[in-house]
Amino acid sequence: MARPLILSLDGQETAVSILKVDRERLYGDIEIEAFDEKGKPASIKVLAADGRTLLDKGGTALATIDEDGNSVSRTQLRPVDMNGDPIETVPSSFGQTNILERASPDEYLSQVVKSVYLLQPAEGSDLDYLVDHLSAGQMFRFQFSYRGGVEHDSAFVVGNDKADAFMVVGRDAALQFVRLNQAAVLDSTEEMEISGEELDFELL
Repeated sequence: MARPLILSLDGQETAVSILKVDRERLYGDIEIEAFDEKGKPASIKVLAADGRTLLDKGGTALATIDEDGNSVSRTQLRPVDMNGDPIETVPSSFGQTNILERASPDEYLSQVVKSVYLLQPAEGSDLDYLVDHLSAGQMFRFQFSYRGGVEHDSAFVVGNDKADAFMVVGRDAALQFVRLNQAAVLDSTEEMEISGEELDFELL
């Protein structure tokens, strides 16, 4: 069973489990099957660099190597900044108590949303205290990291009039306000870190 996420509001702690809300849960999914001219199921294969060898599913992998071409374990990697100085990492939000702070609609609407989760009470817990505040139109935020890493995301806890609670995870948007007929400048160097849990292969 996955570890619960501990949320604290006004000193009252609530243990919740999170269920990701994705396109399949909202709209269902479609599975496409392909067959060859003999009616046998077709499968996707990868053409190797030699232009002749076909590799089946699972026949390729990603590896991390050093400057000499030697394989490097992920446990040996350390994050550094542009100057080569170590970057302090942040822990996973599942291993600590997360203090909820009141948030404004402007803060919520200034987010680039990455993921949406439905909050459900963990075993032995309930959402009554939190839902009472959400039903009154309040919203809250805290810093969230799924597995830990070099930086947090922003997580907003919001609700609706049906006593449902959601966690909306994203990043603060760098909004650029322009006048009519004035072009905006796109910063192509800005990147958003996406964990394996949040990777959607439909985007590829």
